[in-house]
Amino acid sequence: MIRDITIGQYYPGYSVIHKLDPRLKIICTLLYITSLFIIKGLIGYVIIFAGIAAVIACSGTPVKFLLRGLKPIMIIIIFTFTLNMFMTKGTILFSWYFLTITYEGIYTAFFMALRLIFLIIGSSLLTLTTKPMKLTDGIESLLIPFKKMGAPTHELAMMMTIALRFIPTLLEETDKIMKAQQARGADFESGSIFRRAKALIPLFIPLFVGAFRIAQDLALAMEARCYRGGEGRSKLSPLKYKRRDLVAALVTLAFLGSTIIERIYVHSFFVT
Repeated sequence: MIRDITIGQYYPGYSVIHKLDPRLKIICTLLYITSLFIIKGLIGYVIIFAGIAAVIACSGTPVKFLLRGLKPIMIIIIFTFTLNMFMTKGTILFSWYFLTITYEGIYTAFFMALRLIFLIIGSSLLTLTTKPMKLTDGIESLLIPFKKMGAPTHELAMMMTIALRFIPTLLEETDKIMKAQQARGADFESGSIFRRAKALIPLFIPLFVGAFRIAQDLALAMEARCYRGGEGRSKLSPLKYKRRDLVAALVTLAFLGSTIIERIYVHSFFVT
């Protein structure tokens, strides 16, 4: 399951999505997340599905690779689905003691789980199609207004990107430690959920030691390359908006507009 986490990983490619300006991709991702909370009915989810499917097709990212990233959060999805199914009031379909399942509960639970799946897939596409350094430059550029207020925008962008980038590294380190302990007789898969959780405690100490070692190696590497922060630094490839970025921006605005129209007119029509 450790290897199934795709957040923070980069999938190499030369697609149109890979070549888009990282600033635009960050903004488009935020607008996409906003549209997820705007939609209300089935037609809205169809629009979201069509949009994310088009982006996946244009990016060239394997669908299996994206779906594999959903496995680690499957417990959260199931928990969200169950909670909404039993906690939503409405037309009762089944009742047993204090457990009550309603039609509205099943409807809400299904679309809430679907919204969470779309959220994870859409957010993963940002890191899968953007190189870490490009992502840093994009975040730093978007934080320029805060730089005038004295905020260390370059350091904040670098910190956020390093944290995101080293998620796969720490997961790989965790996988190595688990395999090493399993070779010595440790059991992480059998027994109750509490027993399995207790078996994971011995992982923390070597994982923290490994994390500090990786951080120290990174700091030494940055000092060896004379890194002193963002002041006075130049970029080998400055970010520039191109025609494809304009087209992508217009498509994203049209996508967001369609979700707003669905919320105001289409869903209201079916409700009334």
